[in-house]
Formats: sequence, structure tokens, C-alpha cells
Amino acid sequence: MAGDELGEASELGRVCALAAECARDLRRCAELYGGLFPRAAFDPDLYHALCLTSAFSSPWSAAERLRVANRAALWVRAVGWQVDHAATTREEVEELAGDCLAVADGAGPRGPATRFLADLCDELATVKEFEELRGAWREQLERMLAAMGRVWAWREAGAVPSLERYVENADSHGSSFVDLSHWIYADPWARGHLGVLGPVSRQVQRYLHLLGDLASYRRDVSWGALNVLMLDVSHGDVTDRMTVLAGQAAGLIGPLREVSPLTAAYLRRQIGFSTGFHGISGLLA
Repeated sequence: MAGDELGEASELGRVCALAAECARDLRRCAELYGGLFPRAAFDPDLYHALCLTSAFSSPWSAAERLRVANRAALWVRAVGWQVDHAATTREEVEELAGDCLAVADGAGPRGPATRFLADLCDELATVKEFEELRGAWREQLERMLAAMGRVWAWREAGAVPSLERYVENADSHGSSFVDLSHWIYADPWARGHLGVLGPVSRQVQRYLHLLGDLASYRRDVSWGALNVLMLDVSHGDVTDRMTVLAGQAAGLIGPLREVSPLTAAYLRRQIGFSTGFHGISGLLA
């Protein structure tokens, strides 16, 4: 038992060190894009939390292999902040989305958010397969931006979507965009099987979308952001739906274990780590 504890502690320490190394990269990265990361929303704990997620989801990876996943996750947070809190009109939301899609098509950046995205594209382009996969990457980017815009419109109109509609808009969470970016950059098997992985990633994303809302409810109330608990549902309704989503995700991930154990583990570990990190117990029993 003592030996097992020692080995487990050593492994946990190694993964935490990996996360710390990744977080240093994110903090340096954030310094390059002035004004995009206000400290009220992007304190040092956030960078570490993002990197803990990637490190524990893919602990077999070196820090440089997680670079794109971490930077994509940070970029998603930055754009989400721009849409949720900086944009005051529908035109501003649409202009930001249009500028981002233009950069994905090869146009030059027009501000910090699109400059960050352009740099992310350049990093992805160091992978020779990116050119043929750029269309799929752009498509997921467009889905994410459209979903963020939809949330903005619901909030501004005082609309109350159904729980099912809210769950199906989970692309606003952005984890599928992060997954796709990571797989293109760091997972050779995944690059050739993105059509299979897309539906699995989106199922995991639905779960993480609701989990994130439960964890951020108080902050969302204080910042005026839309949250699932502001809909006509109870906390129990949400956790019941999450239990179903987790089971469905497990059913989709299961077959992947036979063909790409690491890709399957990456998806499973996202669910497990995020659930434990946010302290939402009892959902994965």
C-alpha cells in the first residue's frame, strides 16, 4: 500500500508540474494581447485551472503538445468575455464573429482577439495536415461563435429557452473547438478520424456546458451572464440531465477504447477531472 501511495503521489506531482509549466506559457501568451484579458475575469487562478484540465486530461503529453489546447481554451474564454460582457449591440457580436471567420479564411487580424486567433492558426499550420483539415476547424469555429451569439440574443431579449434547447446550444462552451484544435495539433490518429470523434466530443461538451454553469452560477448572476439555473428548471433537473449526458458520453467513448485508447482516455478524463475539480459529486456514480 505504501508503495502504491508513493507512486500515485509521484504521478500526481508530475501532472501538477506539467500544468504549472503550461500555465507559465499561458500567462506569457496573455501578455501579448493587450486589453483582451481584464484581471477581473482572468486572474492567475484561471490560467492554472485551464492547464490543470488539459494536463489531467492528457497526462502522457509533454507541455509543448498541449500548447494549442491550452491557448485555444484561453482564446475561447477571451472571446466569450467579449461577447458576454464587452459587446453591447448585436452588430458588435456579429462583427466579432465575422472578423474571426475572416481570419480563419486567411485574412489579417483587426484586433487583439483576432490577432490571437491568427497566431493560433499559424501554430496549427505547422502541422502539414492542417491545410486539408482547415475547413472542419473553421466549421467548428463558426458553430461556436453562432452559439455564443445565440446566448447573447437570449439574454438581451429576456428569453427563456427550454433545457433541451439550452443543452443543444452547448457549442457556446467551446470545448469541442478546443478538442478539435488539440487533435489536429497533437493526435495523429484523431486527425484521420475527426468525423467519428466530432459527435463524441459534442456529447462530452453538453455535459461540460451544464457542469460549468453549476460551478459558475454565483459569478454569472453577479456579472449578468445567462446560466442554466436561470431557466425554468431546478438544480435537480439539471443534475438529472447531466447524469443522462454522462452515460450517453460513456457509451460513445467506449468503442474508441479499442481503436485509440489515448483519445478515449482524453475524453473520459475531461469529464472525470472537471467534475471533481468543480466539486459536483454524485454525477458519475
